[in-house]
Amino acid sequence: MDIQKILTKLRITELNEMQQHAAEAILGSDGDVVLLSPTGTGKTLAYLLPLVQSLTPNPSPNGEGDLVAPQALVITPGRELALQSDNVLKSMGCGLRSMACYGGRPTMDEHRVLKEVRPHIIFGTPGRLNDHLDKENISRYGIRWLVIDEFDKCLEMGFHAEMQKLIKSLPGLKRRILLSATNAEQIPQFVNMAKKGTLIDFLPEEEQTSERVTLYEVRSPQKDKLETLRQLLLGFGDASSIVFLNYRNAVERVSDYLKEQGFTISCFHGGLDQRQREDQLYRFSNGSANVLVATDLASRGLDIPDIQNIIHYHLPESEDGYIHRVGRTARWDASGRTFFILNSEESIPEFIIDHSPLNIEHYEPPQKMVNGQCSMVNVPAPKMTTLYIGKGKKDKISKGDIVGFLCKKGGLTSDEIGRIDVKDRYTYAAVKREKLQQVLRQTQGEKIKGVKTILEPVK
Repeated sequence: MDIQKILTKLRITELNEMQQHAAEAILGSDGDVVLLSPTGTGKTLAYLLPLVQSLTPNPSPNGEGDLVAPQALVITPGRELALQSDNVLKSMGCGLRSMACYGGRPTMDEHRVLKEVRPHIIFGTPGRLNDHLDKENISRYGIRWLVIDEFDKCLEMGFHAEMQKLIKSLPGLKRRILLSATNAEQIPQFVNMAKKGTLIDFLPEEEQTSERVTLYEVRSPQKDKLETLRQLLLGFGDASSIVFLNYRNAVERVSDYLKEQGFTISCFHGGLDQRQREDQLYRFSNGSANVLVATDLASRGLDIPDIQNIIHYHLPESEDGYIHRVGRTARWDASGRTFFILNSEESIPEFIIDHSPLNIEHYEPPQKMVNGQCSMVNVPAPKMTTLYIGKGKKDKISKGDIVGFLCKKGGLTSDEIGRIDVKDRYTYAAVKREKLQQVLRQTQGEKIKGVKTILEPVK
Protein backbone atom coordinates (compact mmCIF):
# COMPACT_ATOMS: atom_id res chain seq x y z
CA MET A 1 0.00 0.00 0.00
CA ASP A 2 1.44 3.36 -1.08
CA ILE A 3 1.24 5.57 2.02
CA GLN A 4 2.76 8.54 0.19
CA LYS A 5 -0.06 8.36 -2.35
CA ILE A 6 -2.60 8.44 0.50
CA LEU A 7 -0.89 11.46 2.07
CA THR A 8 -0.86 13.24 -1.29
CA LYS A 9 -4.57 12.55 -1.69
CA LEU A 10 -5.17 14.00 1.79
CA ARG A 11 -2.95 17.00 0.92
CA ILE A 12 -0.55 16.21 3.77
CA THR A 13 3.15 16.76 3.10
CA GLU A 14 4.46 14.78 6.07
CA LEU A 15 3.33 13.18 9.32
CA ASN A 16 3.90 15.05 12.57
CA GLU A 17 6.12 13.64 15.30
CA MET A 18 3.24 12.04 17.22
CA GLN A 19 1.92 10.29 14.11
CA GLN A 20 5.39 9.00 13.25
CA HIS A 21 5.80 7.55 16.76
CA ALA A 22 2.34 5.95 16.56
CA ALA A 23 3.13 4.31 13.21
CA GLU A 24 6.42 2.94 14.53
CA ALA A 25 4.76 1.52 17.66
CA ILE A 26 1.82 -0.08 15.84
CA LEU A 27 3.76 -1.49 12.89
CA GLY A 28 7.01 -2.24 14.70
CA SER A 29 5.63 -4.51 17.43
CA ASP A 30 2.83 -6.96 18.16
CA GLY A 31 1.84 -5.30 21.44
CA ASP A 32 -0.94 -2.94 22.43
CA VAL A 33 -0.60 0.83 22.13
CA VAL A 34 -1.98 3.73 24.20
CA LEU A 35 -1.74 7.08 22.42
CA LEU A 36 -2.24 10.33 24.38
CA SER A 37 -2.14 13.55 22.40
CA PRO A 38 -3.99 16.89 22.53
CA THR A 39 -7.15 17.48 20.54
CA GLY A 40 -6.52 18.56 16.97
CA THR A 41 -3.14 16.85 16.51
CA GLY A 42 -4.32 14.17 14.06
CA LYS A 43 -4.91 11.06 16.20
CA THR A 44 -7.43 9.56 13.75
CA LEU A 45 -4.85 9.46 10.97
CA ALA A 46 -2.20 8.35 13.48
CA TYR A 47 -3.95 5.00 13.98
CA LEU A 48 -5.65 4.61 10.58
CA LEU A 49 -2.47 4.80 8.49
CA PRO A 50 -0.72 1.88 10.24
CA LEU A 51 -4.00 0.00 10.66
CA VAL A 52 -4.77 -0.07 6.93
CA GLN A 53 -1.27 -1.42 6.32
CA SER A 54 -2.00 -4.29 8.71
CA LEU A 55 -5.30 -5.50 7.23
CA THR A 56 -6.00 -7.68 4.20
CA PRO A 57 -7.67 -5.66 1.42
CA ASN A 58 -8.94 -8.56 -0.69
CA PRO A 59 -12.53 -9.85 -0.27
CA SER A 60 -11.63 -13.23 1.22
CA PRO A 61 -11.62 -12.18 4.91
CA ASN A 62 -15.27 -11.27 4.57
CA GLY A 63 -16.27 -14.87 4.02
CA GLU A 64 -18.86 -16.23 1.68
CA GLY A 65 -22.47 -15.34 1.03
CA ASP A 66 -23.94 -12.90 3.53
CA LEU A 67 -21.25 -13.38 6.18
CA VAL A 68 -19.99 -10.02 7.43
CA ALA A 69 -16.59 -10.64 9.01
CA PRO A 70 -14.68 -7.43 9.76
CA GLN A 71 -11.02 -7.49 10.72
CA ALA A 72 -11.13 -4.42 12.97
CA LEU A 73 -13.59 -2.62 15.23
CA VAL A 74 -13.19 1.04 16.14
CA ILE A 75 -15.27 1.99 19.19
CA THR A 76 -16.29 5.63 19.59
CA PRO A 77 -18.37 7.25 22.36
CA GLY A 78 -20.76 8.91 19.89
CA ARG A 79 -22.13 8.62 16.39
CA GLU A 80 -20.50 11.84 15.16
CA LEU A 81 -16.98 10.54 15.77
CA ALA A 82 -17.91 7.19 14.17
CA LEU A 83 -19.16 8.96 11.04
CA GLN A 84 -16.21 11.33 10.90
CA SER A 85 -13.63 8.55 11.28
CA ASP A 86 -15.40 6.50 8.61
CA ASN A 87 -15.24 9.49 6.27
CA VAL A 88 -11.50 9.90 6.93
CA LEU A 89 -10.89 6.28 5.95
CA LYS A 90 -12.98 6.61 2.80
CA SER A 91 -11.08 9.78 1.82
CA MET A 92 -7.80 7.84 2.03
CA GLY A 93 -8.80 5.68 -0.94
CA CYS A 94 -6.83 2.71 0.39
CA GLY A 95 -9.04 -0.07 -0.99
CA LEU A 96 -10.52 -1.10 2.36
CA ARG A 97 -14.27 -1.07 2.91
CA SER A 98 -15.77 0.50 6.01
CA MET A 99 -19.04 1.48 7.64
CA ALA A 100 -20.26 3.46 10.66
CA CYS A 101 -22.81 1.82 13.00
CA TYR A 102 -24.69 3.75 15.68
CA GLY A 103 -28.02 4.14 17.43
CA GLY A 104 -30.92 6.29 16.28
CA ARG A 105 -31.82 4.14 13.27
CA PRO A 106 -33.10 0.54 12.97
CA THR A 107 -30.49 -2.19 13.44
CA MET A 108 -32.06 -4.20 10.61
CA ASP A 109 -31.48 -1.34 8.17
CA GLU A 110 -27.82 -1.25 9.13
CA HIS A 111 -27.62 -5.02 8.72
CA ARG A 112 -28.82 -4.75 5.13
CA VAL A 113 -26.08 -2.21 4.40
CA LEU A 114 -23.49 -4.33 6.23
CA LYS A 115 -24.29 -7.27 3.94
CA GLU A 116 -23.87 -5.03 0.89
CA VAL A 117 -20.65 -3.33 2.01
CA ARG A 118 -19.03 -6.26 3.91
CA PRO A 119 -16.60 -3.87 5.64
CA HIS A 120 -13.05 -4.64 6.69
CA ILE A 121 -13.37 -1.97 9.41
CA ILE A 122 -16.49 -1.02 11.39
CA PHE A 123 -16.66 2.24 13.32
CA GLY A 124 -19.37 2.20 15.96
CA THR A 125 -20.78 3.00 19.37
CA PRO A 126 -20.60 0.27 22.06
CA GLY A 127 -24.34 -0.38 22.33
CA ARG A 128 -24.92 -0.71 18.61
CA LEU A 129 -21.87 -2.95 18.09
CA ASN A 130 -23.09 -5.24 20.88
CA ASP A 131 -26.49 -5.36 19.21
CA HIS A 132 -25.01 -6.52 15.91
CA LEU A 133 -22.81 -9.09 17.64
CA ASP A 134 -25.75 -10.43 19.68
CA LYS A 135 -27.84 -10.82 16.51
CA GLU A 136 -24.85 -12.37 14.70
CA ASN A 137 -25.13 -9.69 12.03
CA ILE A 138 -21.34 -9.55 12.09
CA SER A 139 -18.93 -12.37 12.83
CA ARG A 140 -16.85 -11.91 15.97
CA TYR A 141 -14.25 -14.53 15.06
CA GLY A 142 -12.20 -12.64 12.47
CA ILE A 143 -11.80 -9.44 14.50
CA ARG A 144 -8.10 -9.10 15.32
CA TRP A 145 -7.85 -5.35 15.98
CA LEU A 146 -9.74 -3.21 18.50
CA VAL A 147 -9.39 0.57 18.55
CA ILE A 148 -11.01 2.55 21.38
CA ASP A 149 -11.08 6.22 20.38
CA GLU A 150 -11.53 8.74 23.20
CA PHE A 151 -11.14 5.84 25.63
CA ASP A 152 -11.47 8.16 28.62
CA LYS A 153 -15.06 8.78 27.52
CA CYS A 154 -15.77 5.21 26.39
CA LEU A 155 -14.54 3.80 29.71
CA GLU A 156 -16.55 6.11 31.97
CA MET A 157 -18.92 4.33 34.32
CA GLY A 158 -21.93 4.74 32.03
CA PHE A 159 -20.19 2.68 29.34
CA HIS A 160 -18.51 0.07 31.54
CA ALA A 161 -21.09 -2.71 31.19
CA GLU A 162 -21.38 -2.32 27.41
CA MET A 163 -17.62 -2.11 26.94
CA GLN A 164 -16.96 -5.13 29.14
CA LYS A 165 -19.52 -7.21 27.27
CA LEU A 166 -18.18 -6.13 23.89
CA ILE A 167 -14.53 -6.85 24.59
CA LYS A 168 -15.25 -10.23 26.20
CA SER A 169 -17.18 -11.29 23.09
CA LEU A 170 -14.15 -11.00 20.77
CA PRO A 171 -12.27 -14.32 21.07
CA GLY A 172 -9.73 -13.67 18.29
CA LEU A 173 -8.58 -10.24 19.43
CA LYS A 174 -4.82 -9.74 19.03
CA ARG A 175 -4.11 -5.99 19.16
CA ARG A 176 -5.63 -3.03 21.01
CA ILE A 177 -5.09 0.68 20.34
CA LEU A 178 -6.44 3.23 22.82
CA LEU A 179 -6.50 6.96 22.07
CA SER A 180 -7.37 10.04 24.11
CA ALA A 181 -6.73 13.76 24.45
CA THR A 182 -6.77 13.44 28.24
CA ASN A 183 -5.19 10.92 30.58
CA ALA A 184 -7.58 8.46 32.21
CA GLU A 185 -6.83 7.56 35.84
CA GLN A 186 -6.68 3.88 34.95
CA ILE A 187 -7.62 1.40 32.24
CA PRO A 188 -10.06 -1.29 33.49
CA GLN A 189 -8.75 -4.84 33.60
CA PHE A 190 -11.42 -6.11 31.21
CA VAL A 191 -9.71 -4.22 28.35
CA ASN A 192 -6.94 -6.85 28.69
CA MET A 193 -4.08 -4.57 27.68
CA ALA A 194 -0.87 -6.52 27.10
CA LYS A 195 1.97 -6.08 29.57
CA LYS A 196 4.37 -5.41 26.70
CA GLY A 197 2.25 -2.55 25.39
CA THR A 198 3.61 0.87 24.39
CA LEU A 199 2.55 4.22 25.83
CA ILE A 200 2.95 7.21 23.49
CA ASP A 201 2.40 10.32 25.60
CA PHE A 202 2.39 13.66 23.81
CA LEU A 203 0.36 15.45 26.47
CA PRO A 204 2.14 18.35 28.18
CA GLU A 205 3.21 17.70 31.79
CA GLU A 206 0.33 19.89 32.88
CA GLU A 207 -2.40 19.96 30.28
CA GLN A 208 -2.69 23.54 29.09
CA THR A 209 -4.65 25.48 26.57
CA SER A 210 -2.59 25.78 23.40
CA GLU A 211 -0.48 28.93 23.21
CA ARG A 212 -2.10 29.46 19.81
CA VAL A 213 -5.43 30.16 21.56
CA THR A 214 -5.98 33.67 22.95
CA LEU A 215 -8.33 33.84 25.98
CA TYR A 216 -10.79 36.69 26.62
CA GLU A 217 -13.42 37.51 29.22
CA VAL A 218 -16.53 39.40 28.13
CA ARG A 219 -18.63 41.07 30.83
CA SER A 220 -22.42 40.96 30.51
CA PRO A 221 -24.18 43.84 32.30
CA GLN A 222 -27.32 41.68 32.61
CA LYS A 223 -27.64 38.26 34.21
CA ASP A 224 -29.20 37.07 30.94
CA LYS A 225 -26.32 37.11 28.47
CA LEU A 226 -28.28 37.08 25.19
CA GLU A 227 -27.66 40.70 24.24
CA THR A 228 -23.94 40.44 25.04
CA LEU A 229 -23.72 37.30 22.91
CA ARG A 230 -25.45 39.10 20.04
CA GLN A 231 -23.00 42.00 20.20
CA LEU A 232 -20.04 39.64 20.40
CA LEU A 233 -21.12 37.67 17.32
CA LEU A 234 -21.81 40.84 15.35
CA GLY A 235 -18.22 41.88 15.91
CA PHE A 236 -16.93 38.61 14.45
CA GLY A 237 -18.32 39.21 10.96
CA ASP A 238 -18.56 35.96 9.02
CA ALA A 239 -15.94 34.14 11.14
CA SER A 240 -16.83 30.58 12.15
CA SER A 241 -17.81 30.32 15.85
CA ILE A 242 -19.15 27.73 18.31
CA VAL A 243 -21.30 28.80 21.27
CA PHE A 244 -21.23 26.19 24.06
CA LEU A 245 -24.03 25.74 26.59
CA ASN A 246 -24.59 23.08 29.23
CA TYR A 247 -28.25 22.17 28.59
CA ARG A 248 -30.42 21.23 25.60
CA ASN A 249 -33.23 23.64 26.43
CA ALA A 250 -30.69 26.47 26.73
CA VAL A 251 -29.32 25.60 23.28
CA GLU A 252 -32.85 25.83 21.84
CA ARG A 253 -33.52 29.15 23.60
CA VAL A 254 -30.28 30.78 22.43
CA SER A 255 -30.72 29.37 18.91
CA ASP A 256 -34.25 30.77 18.64
CA TYR A 257 -33.07 34.18 19.87
CA LEU A 258 -30.19 34.37 17.38
CA LYS A 259 -32.46 33.33 14.51
CA GLU A 260 -34.91 36.10 15.48
CA GLN A 261 -31.98 38.54 15.38
CA GLY A 262 -31.19 37.49 11.81
CA PHE A 263 -28.23 35.14 12.35
CA THR A 264 -27.83 32.02 10.24
CA ILE A 265 -27.00 29.34 12.80
CA SER A 266 -26.81 25.60 13.29
CA CYS A 267 -28.23 24.04 16.45
CA PHE A 268 -26.74 20.82 17.84
CA HIS A 269 -27.60 18.69 20.88
CA GLY A 270 -28.47 15.11 21.83
CA GLY A 271 -32.22 15.65 21.57
CA LEU A 272 -32.15 15.97 17.77
CA ASP A 273 -32.68 12.90 15.61
CA GLN A 274 -29.81 11.65 13.47
CA ARG A 275 -30.89 13.31 10.23
CA GLN A 276 -31.33 16.66 12.01
CA ARG A 277 -27.89 16.39 13.60
CA GLU A 278 -26.24 15.55 10.29
CA ASP A 279 -28.02 18.45 8.57
CA GLN A 280 -27.00 20.94 11.24
CA LEU A 281 -23.36 19.86 11.35
CA TYR A 282 -23.10 19.78 7.59
CA ARG A 283 -24.42 23.35 7.22
CA PHE A 284 -21.86 24.58 9.74
CA SER A 285 -18.90 22.64 8.36
CA ASN A 286 -19.44 23.75 4.75
CA GLY A 287 -19.87 27.45 5.55
CA SER A 288 -23.67 27.65 5.25
CA ALA A 289 -23.92 28.77 8.89
CA ASN A 290 -21.42 30.98 10.71
CA VAL A 291 -22.45 29.93 14.21
CA LEU A 292 -22.95 26.52 15.83
CA VAL A 293 -24.94 26.66 19.10
CA ALA A 294 -24.35 23.38 20.93
CA THR A 295 -24.00 21.38 24.10
CA ASP A 296 -20.70 19.70 24.93
CA LEU A 297 -21.73 16.94 22.52
CA ALA A 298 -19.99 19.10 19.92
CA SER A 299 -16.78 19.30 21.95
CA ARG A 300 -15.62 15.80 21.01
CA GLY A 301 -15.09 14.05 17.72
CA LEU A 302 -15.97 16.92 15.38
CA ASP A 303 -13.03 17.73 13.12
CA ILE A 304 -14.24 20.92 11.46
CA PRO A 305 -11.38 23.08 10.20
CA ASP A 306 -11.03 26.84 10.51
CA ILE A 307 -13.17 27.48 13.60
CA GLN A 308 -11.89 30.86 14.76
CA ASN A 309 -13.92 31.44 17.94
CA ILE A 310 -15.07 29.32 20.89
CA ILE A 311 -17.64 31.05 23.12
CA HIS A 312 -18.49 29.75 26.59
CA TYR A 313 -22.02 31.08 27.14
CA HIS A 314 -22.16 28.67 30.07
CA LEU A 315 -18.88 28.03 31.85
CA PRO A 316 -17.48 24.50 31.34
CA GLU A 317 -18.33 22.16 34.22
CA SER A 318 -14.99 20.36 34.33
CA GLU A 319 -11.36 20.65 33.27
CA ASP A 320 -11.76 17.88 30.68
CA GLY A 321 -14.86 19.58 29.31
CA TYR A 322 -12.94 22.84 28.93
CA ILE A 323 -9.99 21.17 27.19
CA HIS A 324 -12.24 19.48 24.66
CA ARG A 325 -14.25 22.64 23.98
CA VAL A 326 -11.16 24.74 23.30
CA GLY A 327 -9.70 21.90 21.24
CA ARG A 328 -12.23 22.69 18.51
CA THR A 329 -10.16 25.73 17.51
CA ALA A 330 -6.45 26.18 16.72
CA ARG A 331 -6.30 22.75 15.15
CA TRP A 332 -2.99 21.64 13.67
CA ASP A 333 -0.98 24.88 13.26
CA ALA A 334 -3.89 27.35 13.18
CA SER A 335 -4.62 29.99 15.82
CA GLY A 336 -7.92 30.69 17.57
CA ARG A 337 -9.74 32.61 20.28
CA THR A 338 -11.93 31.58 23.20
CA PHE A 339 -14.37 33.89 25.01
CA PHE A 340 -15.98 33.56 28.45
CA ILE A 341 -19.21 35.54 28.79
CA LEU A 342 -19.57 36.39 32.49
CA ASN A 343 -22.38 38.10 34.37
CA SER A 344 -21.85 39.87 37.70
CA GLU A 345 -22.24 36.61 39.64
CA GLU A 346 -19.67 34.59 37.67
CA SER A 347 -15.91 34.27 37.54
CA ILE A 348 -13.56 32.10 35.49
CA PRO A 349 -12.87 28.77 37.30
CA GLU A 350 -9.42 28.20 38.78
CA PHE A 351 -8.85 25.08 36.67
CA ILE A 352 -8.99 27.28 33.56
CA ILE A 353 -6.65 29.92 34.96
CA ASP A 354 -4.19 27.26 36.16
CA HIS A 355 -4.05 25.59 32.74
CA SER A 356 -3.77 28.71 30.60
CA PRO A 357 -0.24 29.70 29.57
CA LEU A 358 -1.36 33.23 28.66
CA ASN A 359 -3.17 35.95 30.59
CA ILE A 360 -6.91 36.26 30.11
CA GLU A 361 -7.64 39.60 28.46
CA HIS A 362 -10.77 41.73 28.73
CA TYR A 363 -12.71 42.04 25.47
CA GLU A 364 -15.22 44.72 24.57
CA PRO A 365 -17.44 43.91 21.54
CA PRO A 366 -16.85 46.58 18.87
CA GLN A 367 -19.57 49.14 18.30
CA LYS A 368 -20.04 52.08 15.96
CA MET A 369 -21.75 55.42 16.55
CA VAL A 370 -24.52 56.80 14.34
CA ASN A 371 -25.81 60.31 15.11
CA GLY A 372 -24.22 60.14 18.54
CA GLN A 373 -25.90 56.84 19.44
CA CYS A 374 -24.51 53.32 19.64
CA SER A 375 -25.37 51.21 16.58
CA MET A 376 -24.25 47.70 15.81
CA VAL A 377 -23.11 46.48 12.41
CA ASN A 378 -25.41 44.38 10.25
CA VAL A 379 -25.81 40.67 10.94
CA PRO A 380 -23.22 38.88 8.77
CA ALA A 381 -24.53 36.34 6.27
CA PRO A 382 -22.58 33.14 5.60
CA LYS A 383 -20.89 32.79 2.24
CA MET A 384 -22.52 29.46 1.35
CA THR A 385 -25.87 27.71 1.55
CA THR A 386 -26.61 23.97 1.41
CA LEU A 387 -28.72 22.20 -1.19
CA TYR A 388 -30.42 18.84 -0.67
CA ILE A 389 -30.50 16.80 -3.87
CA GLY A 390 -32.67 13.69 -3.74
CA LYS A 391 -30.33 11.34 -5.61
CA GLY A 392 -27.16 9.58 -4.45
CA LYS A 393 -24.78 6.68 -4.89
CA LYS A 394 -27.55 4.10 -5.23
CA ASP A 395 -28.83 6.10 -8.19
CA LYS A 396 -25.36 5.94 -9.83
CA ILE A 397 -24.76 9.63 -9.09
CA SER A 398 -21.20 10.90 -8.53
CA LYS A 399 -19.68 14.22 -7.43
CA GLY A 400 -18.83 14.89 -11.07
CA ASP A 401 -22.49 14.42 -12.04
CA ILE A 402 -23.54 16.94 -9.36
CA VAL A 403 -20.95 19.50 -10.47
CA GLY A 404 -22.00 19.07 -14.09
CA PHE A 405 -25.67 19.45 -13.22
CA LEU A 406 -25.14 22.58 -11.13
CA CYS A 407 -22.94 24.18 -13.79
CA LYS A 408 -24.90 23.21 -16.90
CA LYS A 409 -28.45 23.46 -15.53
CA GLY A 410 -27.95 25.77 -12.55
CA GLY A 411 -25.69 28.25 -14.34
CA LEU A 412 -22.91 28.08 -11.72
CA THR A 413 -19.18 28.23 -12.21
CA SER A 414 -16.92 25.75 -10.41
CA ASP A 415 -15.74 28.39 -7.90
CA GLU A 416 -19.38 28.97 -6.88
CA ILE A 417 -19.68 25.35 -5.70
CA GLY A 418 -18.30 24.22 -2.34
CA ARG A 419 -18.23 20.91 -0.55
CA ILE A 420 -20.27 18.05 -2.04
CA ASP A 421 -21.15 14.88 -0.11
CA VAL A 422 -22.87 12.09 -2.05
CA LYS A 423 -24.76 9.76 0.31
CA ASP A 424 -26.52 6.52 -0.67
CA ARG A 425 -29.90 8.08 -1.47
CA TYR A 426 -29.28 11.82 -1.43
CA THR A 427 -26.57 14.46 -1.81
CA TYR A 428 -25.58 17.63 0.06
CA ALA A 429 -23.99 20.39 -2.00
CA ALA A 430 -22.78 23.81 -0.86
CA VAL A 431 -23.26 26.72 -3.28
CA LYS A 432 -22.69 30.47 -3.03
CA ARG A 433 -25.55 32.00 -1.05
CA GLU A 434 -26.27 34.74 -3.57
CA LYS A 435 -26.73 32.11 -6.30
CA LEU A 436 -29.34 30.01 -4.44
CA GLN A 437 -32.47 31.42 -6.07
CA GLN A 438 -30.87 31.24 -9.52
CA VAL A 439 -30.05 27.56 -9.02
CA LEU A 440 -33.54 26.72 -7.71
CA ARG A 441 -35.16 28.57 -10.60
CA GLN A 442 -33.01 27.16 -13.39
CA THR A 443 -33.01 23.54 -12.18
CA GLN A 444 -36.76 23.31 -11.61
CA GLY A 445 -38.02 20.26 -13.50
CA GLU A 446 -34.56 19.39 -14.82
CA LYS A 447 -33.06 15.89 -14.68
CA ILE A 448 -29.76 14.46 -13.42
CA LYS A 449 -28.60 11.68 -15.77
CA GLY A 450 -32.10 11.46 -17.20
CA VAL A 451 -33.89 11.21 -13.82
CA LYS A 452 -35.96 13.91 -12.14
CA THR A 453 -35.00 14.75 -8.60
CA ILE A 454 -35.86 16.94 -5.63
CA LEU A 455 -33.62 19.96 -5.12
CA GLU A 456 -34.24 22.20 -2.11
CA PRO A 457 -32.30 24.29 0.44
CA VAL A 458 -31.43 22.74 3.81
CA LYS A 459 -32.77 25.03 6.58
